Amino acid sequence: MFFHQETEPVHSSCFPVLQTMFTPTEIEELFSLVNEPPSPESGSQGSNRAVRSTHERKLRRMQSNRESARRSRRRKKLHLENLTNQQNRFRMENRELKNRLCLTMHQNLLLSVENERLRSESLTLMATLSNLYQILGISQ
Repeated sequence: MFFHQETEPVHSSCFPVLQTMFTPTEIEELFSLVNEPPSPESGSQGSNRAVRSTHERKLRRMQSNRESARRSRRRKKLHLENLTNQQNRFRMENRELKNRLCLTMHQNLLLSVENERLRSESLTLMATLSNLYQILGISQ
C-alpha cells in the first residue's frame, strides 16, 4: 500500500534529527509501527473486504432506493385516486347545483308570469271599480 515493503527495518537513526514535537521515544514507537509485519486484514484480503463492503453498501442503497420509489409510486397512486374521487364528487355537486339553479329559474319565471297576470287583473278590477263609482255617481 503506502508503506515500502523492504525487509530491512527502518530506524530513526537513519534519518537526520529535526526539531519536532515528538520525543525520541515517540519517534521510536512510530517507526516500530511502520516496521510491524502486515496484519491478516491488510493487503488483498482487506481490499477484498473493502470492495465487498462497498458492493454491499451499493446493493443496500439500490434496495433502499427501490423501496423508496415503490412507496413514492404508491403515494402518487393514492393521491391520484383521491383527486379522481374529489373530481367525481365535485361533478356530482356541480350537476346538483345546476339542477337546483334550473328549478329556481323555472320557479322565478312562473312567479313572474303569475305576478304579471295579477297586475293586469288588478288594473282591470280598478277600471271596473272606477266605472261603478261613475255609474253610482260617487266621487272618489
